[in-house]
Amino acid sequence: MTTGNTNETAADAAGGSDVDPAVRAELDRLRDSIDNIDAAVVHMLAERFKCTQQVGHLKAAHQLPPADPARESQQIARLRRLAENAKLDPAFAEKLLNFIIAEVIRHHESIADGAVDGPAGP
Repeated sequence: MTTGNTNETAADAAGGSDVDPAVRAELDRLRDSIDNIDAAVVHMLAERFKCTQQVGHLKAAHQLPPADPARESQQIARLRRLAENAKLDPAFAEKLLNFIIAEVIRHHESIADGAVDGPAGP
């Protein structure tokens, strides 16, 4: 997800180094911002998954199903609205959330399977 901020443009990769220093500085500034945003996204996803793991343990402890289609539909509709308001393609936002939901369900299924053999931890 990160650019790695290698400070290498297509011109540099092709052997050219005649990039205007002002353009290079702006490119580096933007790439630094992208790297910071990527780091924030990763940390936010990690926090989200910590919460969903707790949900998975709670569901397993109370024999609730790993998936909740009604909640998922609500979340997808909500995320599409947020994306539209943020000028982000809602179809992209939905694809991203569907990917995340699938991973969460997979985690919940694993937790439930473990809960059958032994106690589920928090």
